[in-house]
Amino acid sequence: MKTDSLFYRLFQEFPNIFFELIGEPPEEANIYQFASVEIKQTTFRIDGVFLPTQTEENPIYFVEVQFQPDSEIYSRLFSEIFLYLRQNQPNNDWCAVLIYPSTNTDIGDIKHYREFFTSQRVSRIYLNELGETASLPIGIATIKLVIEDEDTAIQSARELIARVNQGFEDITFPQQLLELIETILVYKFPSMSREEVEAMFGLSELKQTRVYQEAFEEGREEGREEGREEGEQTGKRKAKLEAIPRLLALGLTVEQIAQALDLEVEQVRQATQNPPSQ
Repeated sequence: MKTDSLFYRLFQEFPNIFFELIGEPPEEANIYQFASVEIKQTTFRIDGVFLPTQTEENPIYFVEVQFQPDSEIYSRLFSEIFLYLRQNQPNNDWCAVLIYPSTNTDIGDIKHYREFFTSQRVSRIYLNELGETASLPIGIATIKLVIEDEDTAIQSARELIARVNQGFEDITFPQQLLELIETILVYKFPSMSREEVEAMFGLSELKQTRVYQEAFEEGREEGREEGREEGEQTGKRKAKLEAIPRLLALGLTVEQIAQALDLEVEQVRQATQNPPSQ
């Protein structure tokens, strides 16, 4: 999964989630701009920086998302930060936040930098320690979806989508959040067809969104080719029938599958007894 790009997109579109994550009022996002900053004359690039836009009283936040073990993470991070401070001479104070999936990924040695952690200038967040998804604010719950295993992700995603659609929370951009959830699901289930994703997560309302269309562009092209060779309707029906066994394995009932794929219940039952040839 391209976790870095997912997180940076999330913070770009929903900066309030970052401030919720670090325990600050989400309204703080209104006075920040999220950016990627290149450090001149070096090979360093700080991919995630929240830069204050209104006052020198607010700190700069450097954000590092680290999903792979890296023994040099801290030496690299502090080199980047101090080079940035030297080159830009900001008047603002600074903090750094590292986001890990779990403590197992955090293998860097902090002995040269322990004072930064003791003073809480630098903090670490482990996503698996955030708590139960259902009890988290919806933005933080969306972040945690990235690390859920496939079985847990199915239920968590359904709950998140229901929370957005039912409007129980103050969500400024519900459609954008739904698109982001759907993008995470596409990454988590790369082998699934469009029909399977729709059936599993009830994403039919997202069919026309930009992210949905882009995510499945390749699949649609394959479907068009198959339609040309076998006839459009025959190709679509074959794709639906081939999806049935996998959906059954994921726990959907015959009735749910029939509704999601726009098939008769009897067609689904017959497909389970006589799976289509590959």
